[in-house]
Amino acid sequence: MLIDIGANLTHESFAHDFDAVLARARTHDVARMVVTGASRDGSRASLALAQAHPGVLYATAGVHPHHAVDYDDATDALLRELATQPEVRAVGETGLDYHRNYSPRDVQREVFERQLRIAAELGKPLFLHQRDAHEDFLALLRRYRDRVPAVVVHCFTDTGEALRDYLALDCHIGITGWICDERRGLHLRELVREIPADRLMIETDAPYLLPRTVRPQPSHRRNEPMYLKHIAEEIARDRGETYEALAAHTTATARAFFSLPPA
Repeated sequence: MLIDIGANLTHESFAHDFDAVLARARTHDVARMVVTGASRDGSRASLALAQAHPGVLYATAGVHPHHAVDYDDATDALLRELATQPEVRAVGETGLDYHRNYSPRDVQREVFERQLRIAAELGKPLFLHQRDAHEDFLALLRRYRDRVPAVVVHCFTDTGEALRDYLALDCHIGITGWICDERRGLHLRELVREIPADRLMIETDAPYLLPRTVRPQPSHRRNEPMYLKHIAEEIARDRGETYEALAAHTTATARAFFSLPPA
């Protein structure tokens, strides 16, 4: 059974059929999901979902770089409190995003480092985001890497050089349906072969990044955890593995990373 390590299940698009979403995930081999916390309110909501679905949903708590401008001392205190809850298995989603620059870059760097400190002080894994900011991101991460137990660079879409930099820091890599995008993800079909089995995890980033190779394409264009199986099948083919082997090692890796009990 698969583990979706990154699903934005607090998104409003899931409000009307949430139970059905979980049921469809189960029928498509997805047994457990980690609900991403990407803002102050979103992190609270992710924890609430995980508490309402014990053993199926877990959570992260963090502030995405898009929302860094809203980060203050009260936010920092809240994240520290949330990160001590047993359902919260990582600090994040945090990092740097110079593609959109919804928050000023200097503010992003400050807020990223504050969350790095939370993970280091609490001994929590990190769930990270990086887009068009590799050098600054890597420099900050290097300062804290030996002080946190584990790191995943979630939704990896970058270059081979960036991938090798992260693997050299003993980071995990999260692969999404971006690999299924013939316009911008073709390079990942080659790079995914370089990721050691014990460093590879899979995710949907639902409701975003619906795999473009899903047939038939749903009319609503919403991604959901049920499509993780499709992503896993594509990655297995690219790596020259069976689906069963890919499912087994990505699940074992995710269980170890997030300290999850057996299903």
